[in-house]
Amino acid sequence: MALGNIFDIAGSGMNAQSLRLNTTASNLANAQAASSSADQVYRNRQPVFAAIQEKAMGGALFGNPGMSDHTAGSGVEVLGIVESDAPLERRYEPSHPMADDEGYVFYPNVNVVEEMTNMISASRSFQMNVEVMNSAKQMVQRVLTLGQ
Repeated sequence: MALGNIFDIAGSGMNAQSLRLNTTASNLANAQAASSSADQVYRNRQPVFAAIQEKAMGGALFGNPGMSDHTAGSGVEVLGIVESDAPLERRYEPSHPMADDEGYVFYPNVNVVEEMTNMISASRSFQMNVEVMNSAKQMVQRVLTLGQ
């Protein structure tokens, strides 16, 4: 693994956390969106991530032949965004303009507290990837000054 791969790995982590932040923002924006039908109401969405595994080059990881069967992580990929199957909130509000024939209004299955926690976690993860990039940048700069 070259030092340059660290930038790719941290960059893929930043992209993944950015998508997570956007999904959380969408969930929070639609948390109180009412609908008269269960089919049309907004549902909580969450991104699904997976580690990208890469076989070590030449059968040896980091030049150690004993680690030839291992794989090295090379970042994060987004497998997709899934909608939650949690039950929707159904409230009896006959005076609501979106009420159905029985007087019920459907609200999304978004938990605002969980979404705020997701937002803080994604923000911290994004910051950690930035710190990794800054540390790698400082290491590269130090290596370049060794020859002077």
